[in-house]
Amino acid sequence: MNRAAIDLWVGVFVAIGLSALLFLALKVGNLAGNDMKEAYLLHARFDNIGSLKVRAPVKSAGVVVGRVTEIGFDPESYTAVVTLAIDARYRFPRDTFATINTSGLLGEQYVAFEVGGDAEMLAPNDTIKKTQSAVVLEKLIGQFMFNKAAETENNK
Repeated sequence: MNRAAIDLWVGVFVAIGLSALLFLALKVGNLAGNDMKEAYLLHARFDNIGSLKVRAPVKSAGVVVGRVTEIGFDPESYTAVVTLAIDARYRFPRDTFATINTSGLLGEQYVAFEVGGDAEMLAPNDTIKKTQSAVVLEKLIGQFMFNKAAETENNK
């Protein structure tokens, strides 16, 4: 094989490798295209969203049913307002409960829907009334340490 052919094959394999890395980076970053053909928006208010980010998944029963599209702050109620784009194929009852959960111990945060039993469904641009904020690990550790210190003081 001559030098030009070897250089050509090396170039082809490098190009394939770089495109594979780009594909994986986009998949990991949730940027590889929108899998929802049509979506409707819902809003939810949380006291604390932790490290929830735009493009975070919205899951119900472990299945991704939407994405976080916008995060804002309401200066009147001092709460975070999260806008969710939900795939039009999925409808949820009006008493659906939205919580912010974490994948694993230190993984990404996502919005989870716990479905209620109401016969009436949420309409586009409705606000989910029942929400639970993110659990902040640092706050839990601080409370645990404070409680242990208080127990030690009381036992003396």
